[in-house]
Amino acid sequence: MTSHRQAARSAPSPSLSDDERAVLALIERVDILESLSALVAAPSCDGHESAAQSVMAGPMREAGLTIDQWAIDLDELQRHPAFSAEIERREAIGLVGFAGRHAGRGRDLILNGHIDVVSAGDQARWRHRPWKVEIENGLAFGRGVVDMKGGLVCAVTAARALHKAGIEPLGRLIIESVVGEEDGGLGTLATILRGYRADGAVVVEPTRLAVVPVQAGALTFRMRVQGLAAHAAMRWEGVSALEKFALLYDAVLALEKARTDEVRSAWFATLFRDYPIPCPIGIGRLRAGEWPSTVPEELVCEGRLGVMPGEDLARAKERFEHAVAQAAADDEWLRSHPPVVEWWGGRFAPGTTDTVDPLVQALAAVHADLVGEPPAVAGVTYGADMGLLVNEAGIPTVLYGPGDVACAHQPDEQVPLAELERATAVLALLSMRFCGYRSQTHSGPA
Repeated sequence: MTSHRQAARSAPSPSLSDDERAVLALIERVDILESLSALVAAPSCDGHESAAQSVMAGPMREAGLTIDQWAIDLDELQRHPAFSAEIERREAIGLVGFAGRHAGRGRDLILNGHIDVVSAGDQARWRHRPWKVEIENGLAFGRGVVDMKGGLVCAVTAARALHKAGIEPLGRLIIESVVGEEDGGLGTLATILRGYRADGAVVVEPTRLAVVPVQAGALTFRMRVQGLAAHAAMRWEGVSALEKFALLYDAVLALEKARTDEVRSAWFATLFRDYPIPCPIGIGRLRAGEWPSTVPEELVCEGRLGVMPGEDLARAKERFEHAVAQAAADDEWLRSHPPVVEWWGGRFAPGTTDTVDPLVQALAAVHADLVGEPPAVAGVTYGADMGLLVNEAGIPTVLYGPGDVACAHQPDEQVPLAELERATAVLALLSMRFCGYRSQTHSGPA
């Protein structure tokens, strides 16, 4: 990825059209930072996303977009088989802005980004304030700057530059600001069910400006392990649920290794070569015992199962359950007190788009023209809304956006200013070339 960052400083290709150069000249860092600062200052975690959606509507209007803002019917949405969520919400707001009124004359393009962020956690661990954008050494800091309010701002700033340059898409340019991505993608599902479709979609996740046509998936599980309580001074009289969990966890790690070996021989192996564990299985929460001097009689853990590209979610569940059951069968206590696996919360299906798809080719060409060399092409280990757009709406979709996902969900989340500007430029030119356009001076390519 190092050469990719260096390329971002290269001069644009001389083959850019006059219209494209005019649009690029209207992309201002100050516009990006003003919108990003306003969004970061509107915390949107733990299901409280509506205020941030109201803030996001402002830049959309400034970009000349027609606004569709609606209250998502959560009761109705929950009946859809692809619905998943971990957070209880009283309300959820859908927000879509679009430009272009020449249906049938050009291709439609969706730029999708989520407004929700994870909690800032212990703010004492932050050197920078989480709810205020702060700039230092060419980086913007703040919760959500990389995951993914930064990418969302790039999309709307790109549309704003087109509007200011008098560029009107021949197909529809659709910008979706969605809620609930961090816990399953209910916002994107709501846009699909509202009828938003396109010939291609870019989810502006942080990819360090790599083009990502293959996304892994994820499932959330809960496992209950039974033990037998006893006084800790006589612990041999009891059965520690923690010790029995350790046997099961070894089996889970063995499954993870086996799945890693499978990825290494799969058709998409080269896209995941930079990941030591392409489909991680992680335990994020664990609770055991009721009293320090009592052998724990129950352990409950919750975690995330990585799903391989192309893998059926039901099959992934089955393999995990089988590994746990097999480990339990080898232990006398667990044979008679089998662990229970439950599937709940966020569910992300994997997604794949063929690299020869017109969207992938157009995005790669724009990136090469602006950066001076072809983009990196990679897969990602995390789940995202690409899975919904591909599997539920049938839209060829890629991930492409500023920043490194390794900075997400951490204190002092950060994104390079140069990548914000570069992503904005790429999205603007992609919109022109993919949708076609007309300008105040002459007609562009359809």
